[in-house]
Amino acid sequence: MTLNTIKSAVIAALLISVFMFSCASRKDKKTQGRKKAETEVSNSKATTVVQKETPKKDVKPPLVAQSAEMAPPVKAKEEESLVVDLPSVPREFRAAWVATVANINWPSKRNLTTEQQKQEAIALLDMLKDNNFNAVIFQARPSADAMYNSQFEPWSYFLTGEIGKRPEPYYDPLDFWVQEAHKRGLELHVWLNPYRAHHSNGGTVTAESMVKRTPDNVVRLRNGMYWFDPADQRTQDHAAKVVNDIVKRYDIDGIHFDDYFYPYAEYNGGADFPDNKTWNAYKADGGALSRGDWRRDNVNRFIKRVYEEIKAEKNFVKFGLSPFGIWKPGYPSGVTGSSQYDELYADAKLWLNEGWIDYFTPQLYWPIEPQKQSFTALLKWWQSENRYNRHLWPGLNTVEVRAADKTKEIVNQVAASREIVPNSPGAVHWSIAGLTKNPAMLPALKNGPYKEKALIPKSPWLKANLLLRPTLLLTNQKNTVFAKWLQKQPDQVAHWIVYTRYGEVWTTDILDAGVTSLELPKQKDGKTLYDVAVRAVDRLGNESAYIAKSVQHN
Repeated sequence: MTLNTIKSAVIAALLISVFMFSCASRKDKKTQGRKKAETEVSNSKATTVVQKETPKKDVKPPLVAQSAEMAPPVKAKEEESLVVDLPSVPREFRAAWVATVANINWPSKRNLTTEQQKQEAIALLDMLKDNNFNAVIFQARPSADAMYNSQFEPWSYFLTGEIGKRPEPYYDPLDFWVQEAHKRGLELHVWLNPYRAHHSNGGTVTAESMVKRTPDNVVRLRNGMYWFDPADQRTQDHAAKVVNDIVKRYDIDGIHFDDYFYPYAEYNGGADFPDNKTWNAYKADGGALSRGDWRRDNVNRFIKRVYEEIKAEKNFVKFGLSPFGIWKPGYPSGVTGSSQYDELYADAKLWLNEGWIDYFTPQLYWPIEPQKQSFTALLKWWQSENRYNRHLWPGLNTVEVRAADKTKEIVNQVAASREIVPNSPGAVHWSIAGLTKNPAMLPALKNGPYKEKALIPKSPWLKANLLLRPTLLLTNQKNTVFAKWLQKQPDQVAHWIVYTRYGEVWTTDILDAGVTSLELPKQKDGKTLYDVAVRAVDRLGNESAYIAKSVQHN
């Protein structure tokens, strides 16, 4: 019998199993007066000894997992299963920023063809997947422009070399990045700059630019950049509209803001931000806050609004921020440097304290030593402010951290992050160029802290429907076992975890959602394959109940 014939037979058997499951469900509705079925044995109480379940006399088979709507219990067709003690899988957020502004990372040039742009994107995503990363943070709005088909802002100059010109032959770059990332089991987070209206490297300001479209709430800085006035309600409404449009139309996993709120003072030659018009209007209307507090309040209200509006549209889309790494000098004691609180009017500590974000990525771009801007000292301080236990995934300066051995320093920072935030480890690398242009960096990560694949940590504050337990069929072949699994909610599955027991040791493999079968050798490294188990994982990292079966040996 050929392998294709065997696979066809397995799939047919699965379909018959699903049909029988449905029939059993209808029959069960007629016997609701009987004793309720015992629930499935909890994984946490599973024994270390592999054993077959023996249903008690006159007791229904275990219930399948229910959705959040709590559908009535259904009686599944009983199938041979095991109760086992499965190992946990590693969890860690491993991401890299892909900057499009000024063509820093992608596309490498403004005049590439559509196919060249796609091939560059694929090469970067393949590199991340092959080195056990699990997320990418893609800059889709570098400066009030779009790396996607937007009805609110023009096509980016950094994409085609002309503001408002779409790529030809036409494609939607953001949609392409999302689909290609998901094919590789990577999350894609959309990175936006909420207030920058035009970059100094963004070419001539034309009629297509937002600078010309909305001149009343845009100011020019002395370094040639243009900035939206954060105090203007039109600025807040427009930026929120852009975010909501992306969340609604694209199958993304996160929205991400960086450190640019009110601009750095150096952008305006050290002069104060030119917002006299909105400040005077605020005072004339009876405003009592100081100018600094008023500016911070403008940003605070915007951050809270964006978080709430994202959750109202798609609860599973995470909102992340990567502010400047120092809140204020002296926090923690001994730390020196710029104050985002006083210069950028960004009270990032408040956003973390209030839980207005799902993950927090302070740009800790300094080495572990010395203490005046210590990576570890700052990360410990931010963790002490993490009252709602949100994800704290620091930004690492993988490109140019000031250390004699940059590669060793970054590896050490990953290790330090795991110790400081053990329940939800992770890091974001600035930028992907630090992985592509340093020949030593990727091997050091792949052979070190990123040696094994990892799932992204769960976000327990974000509610999700419970995943049903998969169905598993094992087919014996001469030297292999063909394992095939199905799940009745395939659109909710982001990954599979496949467990195999050779000898007395369980091993795990994290697979992409599209992989639903494996051919497993019966012998590996001199050990015999005895058991196989599978569970589904949703896009928030939540796991279904497992199904485990023994391999039959003649």
